[in-house]
Amino acid sequence: MPNNIRNSHASRPARLVQDIVDKAKTVPNDLSVKEALDEMKTRQTSSSLVTNRRGELLGTVSKNVMNRMVGGRGHDPRTEAVKAQVEAVKAECFEDQTLAEAENLMRKARVTEIAVVSRGKFLVGTTNLETIARQKDDVASPPPNDSKI
Repeated sequence: MPNNIRNSHASRPARLVQDIVDKAKTVPNDLSVKEALDEMKTRQTSSSLVTNRRGELLGTVSKNVMNRMVGGRGHDPRTEAVKAQVEAVKAECFEDQTLAEAENLMRKARVTEIAVVSRGKFLVGTTNLETIARQKDDVASPPPNDSKI
């Protein structure tokens, strides 16, 4: 291959997670369990990321665990704080990590979606394996040849 012809993929910088992050819907940690469950029901989701008022990622909550740990033990979900039900996030990545690094973290944790945080641990959003795969397909596909013969 002549020196003046370069592989276009080799000259491209690695894509970063911050380029494909989706906005995350969260539950504030100062809600009651009932309020959190109502919010999750409205969103039609069974789990949610939890942040504090400053936007720092604290963890995650799930409908099943909250129902079992609060209602199943006779506690009042209207007065029980959601922050007592927060569990550690299975996987998270930094917004300035590459897509390959994020994909590797998700595969190791056996999750399809990952929380994206800043280096200060503030929640930026989420991304998932499907979005990363689409980005790989976009890079792998050469642009259409518009020249006419």
